[in-house]
Amino acid sequence: MSSEHMQIGEVGARTELPLRMIRHYEATGLVAPSACSQGGFRLYTREDVARLKAIRRMQPLDFTLEQMRDLLAVTDRLDSDDGLTAYERQSLLRRVREYEEHAVWQVEKLRAQLAEAEEFAQTLRKRLNRDRDRGRDGDRGRDRNRDRATTA
Repeated sequence: MSSEHMQIGEVGARTELPLRMIRHYEATGLVAPSACSQGGFRLYTREDVARLKAIRRMQPLDFTLEQMRDLLAVTDRLDSDDGLTAYERQSLLRRVREYEEHAVWQVEKLRAQLAEAEEFAQTLRKRLNRDRDRGRDGDRGRDRNRDRATTA
């Protein structure tokens, strides 16, 4: 096997995607192995890994499978530059811009959710600290009562 090709396990480790998810993306047409070994194992390239990482980054931004498929097709066309006219290039770039706007909007939404989650975690931390401090005060009171009882 060439050092340029990786089996699905290595791809999963590099992309931090479960193998089941990689197979799902393959079944839905988002990614395809670049080759197959003589033993029938899927083989992937660095470009395939980069594509899977892009897909993984779209997940938390609520891209649908269709949007992912479309954006990947658009970027593939732009990257190939196979005789695109100026009009076609501008049209493709306009679509990328729309997806970028969607991503920015989703990032802002995630930031707001994260701020709420951090605020909630801080509330829980304060509660635990307050109860811990009460416990110390209670321990001091018990210690004082015990000291009084032994000196009486």
